[in-house]
Amino acid sequence: MASIDIREFKVTSPTKNGLNRRSFLAATGAFGAASMAFPHMAISQDGRVLTVRSYSDLQLLDPAFRLSLPEDDIIREIYAPLIEPVAGDEWDWRPVAVSSIEQIDDTTINFTLLEGMQFSDDYGEVTAEDVKFSIERIADPANESPYAGDWAALDSVEVTGTHTGTIKLKNAFVPLWSTTLPTPASCIVSKKAVEGAGGKLGTEPVAQFGRYMLTEWVPKQRTVLKRNPDWPGEPGQFDEIHIIPIEDPATAERGFEAGDLDYTWTSVSSLPRLKENPPVGSVVLEKPSLAYVWLGINQDNEALQDPRIRRAIQHAIDREIVVDAAYFGAASVGNGIVAPGLPGSRDSVTYDYDPDKARALLAEAGAEGLSVTLDILNQTERLTAAQVIQANLADVGITCEIKQNDSGTFWSLGSKEGDYFMDLQLVLSRFSMQPDPSWATVWFTPEQVGVWNWERFNSAEYKALHDEGLVTSDPAERDRIYKEMQRLMDESGSYVFLTHEVIGAIHKDDVEPGLKPNGESLFAQFKPA
Repeated sequence: MASIDIREFKVTSPTKNGLNRRSFLAATGAFGAASMAFPHMAISQDGRVLTVRSYSDLQLLDPAFRLSLPEDDIIREIYAPLIEPVAGDEWDWRPVAVSSIEQIDDTTINFTLLEGMQFSDDYGEVTAEDVKFSIERIADPANESPYAGDWAALDSVEVTGTHTGTIKLKNAFVPLWSTTLPTPASCIVSKKAVEGAGGKLGTEPVAQFGRYMLTEWVPKQRTVLKRNPDWPGEPGQFDEIHIIPIEDPATAERGFEAGDLDYTWTSVSSLPRLKENPPVGSVVLEKPSLAYVWLGINQDNEALQDPRIRRAIQHAIDREIVVDAAYFGAASVGNGIVAPGLPGSRDSVTYDYDPDKARALLAEAGAEGLSVTLDILNQTERLTAAQVIQANLADVGITCEIKQNDSGTFWSLGSKEGDYFMDLQLVLSRFSMQPDPSWATVWFTPEQVGVWNWERFNSAEYKALHDEGLVTSDPAERDRIYKEMQRLMDESGSYVFLTHEVIGAIHKDDVEPGLKPNGESLFAQFKPA
């Protein structure tokens, strides 16, 4: 049984499988149209302002169609979720929009909403009907939400009263309490407001009701959240939160040292320097990461359809040298998409660094003199990694052009809605995730081809194993399933796994940051020290 009592602000769940560290999803941001201010509630201007760095600007403020982790941070505050992670070093959860939530059997979860939650813009009280609408619109295949997998086991949400309801599952769903309920997949939006907006929210939030209200957005400059004085639950600790989009972590570090930021992620490569000589009045943190960084190879691109060519690229790349050069020894080589500490974590891959084998495969495929492009996000670490990859490929006779992209461009490169996805060849990517292996594997299923599966890896066997993992509770069997899935990824030739990184962060010593165990932000849990 999983249960939460508002008096305890804690959840216990049989689906955690003893995990006690690490976390969370896919990244991004593109830039919106114009500066705009939104309807908001009055707030005192006398309190403290928290200024934090985000690695990209917002693009969509819709829980069902969000694109980036920075958007998750905002969505969680303006459209409250049922529950959220607790800040600290252990994975645990606490209620946000509920006074109680209880899993009474494998397929039944009862909840009671906090009373007194009111949508802004005259949309009225938050009700169980809004919860039903919010969850079912993500799960509905017709809506094509990229997060439908979070509710893959959903049967329905039954409204039993104004503030009460029951989430009914079709079958047991192991990741429910680790990758679904404590994420924006359980954030509540107004049924009336979304339907009035044509079924999808954009960058201008309507019917907000969370601990904070988004009151200003100046694209590429700042997003301002103000504390909601009418929130009936535990309030945020700062009157305002200013979110500054800075793509390059080295630039953010300089901004922090200049006093312009209270908190920022750092580059991994800067961690040794910052830990040895932290700026005055600061605290440097190093957190374990669930994120994974890899080189993806688009198997549907005309030049890369032959698996021998893709395997040649795998054998051409010296993963240790790539990681060491990009992170200055602060991160170690990773062997898949599942990080240490989770079922399915591996200690090796099925290919090795072997330039002679790479050359032989290229000759066998008639691909001597191959030229490829490598798309990357415009960040220092990514460029360094790409330059080493470029040199590795040159050593086996492949010419590689590096193409740098800002975040707004990069995170749409492989989308089937764009015009570049078939021209995409090699891409250096990083995804962050939740503390369950299924939230790593879900992005590479056939349904995600042209959404987040940019390698266009299409394996029915992989999909069947993914579905099996969602309902398998035995840790040893889950470990086998997720290792086999990553073996299939290896054998496709479409992946070169690089690292899980670590998370570096720095904050002023008069701020107590609210962070998940892997260092990701929980804005409402930041406090004055």
